[in-house]
Amino acid sequence: MDQYVSDELLGTIVPILVYWIYSAMYIMLGSLDNYRLHSKIDEDIKNLVGKRTVVKGVLLQQVVQAVVAILLFTVTANDDGSAEIPQPSIMVLARQFLIGMLVLDTWQYFMHRYMHHNKFLYRHIHSQHHRLVVPYAFGALYNHPLEGLLLDTVGGALAFLLSGMSPRTSIFFFSFATVKTVDDHCGLWLPGNIFHIFFRNNTAYHDVHHQLYGNKYNFSQPFFVMWDKILGTYMPYSLEKRDGGGFEVAPLKKD
Repeated sequence: MDQYVSDELLGTIVPILVYWIYSAMYIMLGSLDNYRLHSKIDEDIKNLVGKRTVVKGVLLQQVVQAVVAILLFTVTANDDGSAEIPQPSIMVLARQFLIGMLVLDTWQYFMHRYMHHNKFLYRHIHSQHHRLVVPYAFGALYNHPLEGLLLDTVGGALAFLLSGMSPRTSIFFFSFATVKTVDDHCGLWLPGNIFHIFFRNNTAYHDVHHQLYGNKYNFSQPFFVMWDKILGTYMPYSLEKRDGGGFEVAPLKKD
């Protein structure tokens, strides 16, 4: 009998590996002061939590995500192993990706916004993520464990179920979502970044949300800005060159 790694196991492990590999790339690029949205000094003095604590918090969330993923794959598994499941066409994959993106965005927008407007939830849960006033790549999933479960894990489960994607498709979808989330928190505005070309929800857009002036704006994550636009929580911004190198995200007056 051939030995292989199941799609379910890959769907659980690969997004976690992608998170740390992609974050490591940005750690190596962090010395590029001419592309930073905040200075290295600001990162050191403005953030309210140490990087060791951030790493431990992210690892805890990823353990919870892995457990939920295993349970989800187990519950939705096809018990008939006698026939190989045909691979979907490119059009079906594209539709599943788009549905998954829309479901994930919708869930995260409304849950994220509610956690800001409910004072108890913000003070005791969501404020943990906002200890990172100056975001950086591997802090993307630094959340209170309950928030990680409600926003990311449940949101991902809904995207998987409602899109109808297979475990194999989920490997690529959740790896893509992970890369996008890390990129949004990387704190760098690099030329030629493909996410900045195709998505208006990008590093600078989310940086606005992490600042005091943008705390009630730009809730959308990780793909589109539609819900902010539709519901009036969109804050436009401009990128300006900062003295000493790098960029500064400057909010624009709302209409």
